[in-house]
Amino acid sequence: MSSREVVLGRIRRALADVPRAEEPDGVPVPRGYARAHVPSGGPGATAALVDLLAENLADYRAVVHRTGADGLPVLLRRLLAERGTAEVLVPPGLPPWWLAAADPVRIHDRAASTPAELDRVQSVVTGCAVAIAETGTIVLDGSPDQGRRRITLVPDHHVCVVRVPDQVVASVPQALERLDPVRPLTWISGPSATSDIELDRVEGVHGPRTLEVVLLAQ
Repeated sequence: MSSREVVLGRIRRALADVPRAEEPDGVPVPRGYARAHVPSGGPGATAALVDLLAENLADYRAVVHRTGADGLPVLLRRLLAERGTAEVLVPPGLPPWWLAAADPVRIHDRAASTPAELDRVQSVVTGCAVAIAETGTIVLDGSPDQGRRRITLVPDHHVCVVRVPDQVVASVPQALERLDPVRPLTWISGPSATSDIELDRVEGVHGPRTLEVVLLAQ
């Protein structure tokens, strides 16, 4: 018997005579929890939700851009050029027109790529599964326009395109309703960062040092 089984067995025995939390004494517990903390309807609610997302993304030190479909290829070309990107990682399902104006060599997401090969690539461009306004969080789920998880963890510069308003939700509960729990989910709140005991912030330790989010109006 493993240590895990021993511990779980002790917990079960300790709770054996405790009424189930959801029905103590046979009385159902109300579950009317708030699913979001911002208005979800009414005039201007959608624009306010996108503005909140942009505000919280920036608070996490992501760089936020807004554009329509006509301006996306030129914007992506500029963002990659400003980084001096010579090679850009491209997920297999990224819409080709997104990078139609960009100059860098496309490096495709391949299972055979080694960490060293990925580390030589300066930038990666992806889509996302959903973006959460209240927390400034972007979630990737490994869909074709996002690729394998590692391609967004190794390069130093990640450009993530969020289709607004379709991919924006107010809260984590609303995001979970859209996500498949069996997929490889990556939750991103700003560029990779950590702090030591003196709260000195260091970015780029566990992933991209720079996160740029493009809010693509549809």
